[in-house]
Amino acid sequence: MTLWDGSYPFYPGANACFPVDTTQAVIVTVFLCILVTFIIILPGIPGRGRLFWFLRWVLGLFMGAVILTVQFTRDWETGWVQANTSYKSFSPVQVNVDVGLHIGLAGVNVTLRGNPVTQINETINYNEHFPWSFGADYEHSYSQGLQKGLPSPILYVAEKFSRQSPCAVHRQYRIAGHYLSLALWLAFCTWLISILLFSMSILLYGGHMLLLTATLILFSLLFFSTMRSTLKCPIQFGPASLETGYGESFWLTLVTGLLCLLLGLAIIILNSLQPEKLKLIFSLDKSSKEEVWNKPCLPAEPSCSAQGGLMVPLGELCPGTGPGQ
Repeated sequence: MTLWDGSYPFYPGANACFPVDTTQAVIVTVFLCILVTFIIILPGIPGRGRLFWFLRWVLGLFMGAVILTVQFTRDWETGWVQANTSYKSFSPVQVNVDVGLHIGLAGVNVTLRGNPVTQINETINYNEHFPWSFGADYEHSYSQGLQKGLPSPILYVAEKFSRQSPCAVHRQYRIAGHYLSLALWLAFCTWLISILLFSMSILLYGGHMLLLTATLILFSLLFFSTMRSTLKCPIQFGPASLETGYGESFWLTLVTGLLCLLLGLAIIILNSLQPEKLKLIFSLDKSSKEEVWNKPCLPAEPSCSAQGGLMVPLGELCPGTGPGQ
């Protein structure tokens, strides 16, 4: 026997529920810094175009931040259940716990929280991640959980998403996550292009890029919904069943896709019906270069180069050659 009665004093404890994701924190911090920068320079924008300018950038940053952040979130599909279940394998001891399932694009998180947290002389507060992204081995992560001796509810839920499970959901979720992530990366690229086109005052093509961004987002969500509706895998804890539904990331992405769709359609319609109002929203007056370039040269009018030059009467250039002399 050791000094600690056979226990290991430095055995790693339970993972805290939902630790801060550094990737999401970095993305949110970068976009917030950009927003603060725009707020600082806002007083330098002249006239009534200040409000339109601020709204354009706030909406643009919101859409970009959402498209990029949801790539790394773990709440595309979530579910909770409260149950009395065994805590360890081959043990008759029952505990009252909340079991949570959180499915993301790159893997699944299983949360176990005791009611109360301290039971049977242990702190029941776990959050385990089992990845299936490129370069990750789900089976290896599950094997590591078995070796660490994770609680039975976590291993039971994680086993449902393994390749050997009769539920056969691992392949569907993994493929759906990969294609959804690819579509969102393409949507982020088209969003960047739309921001660039708007900054160059090419409004019509910017609206088309927003429509393409909305199409990519909405079709990716449709694919995820279709895949999810075909899966039937009950997760039972005695009489209680763990049911999942769409998470915050899904609904936030849906709102962003609809916002891109409405803004893109509004820009295209205004460009066709009321272009002056669209130019007012984007702070483009009649003296902009775009209008000068698009103005036709009529035969009865002087040439465009002559219009742009300085016209001075001949008498002012040569005082001694006026009509009276």
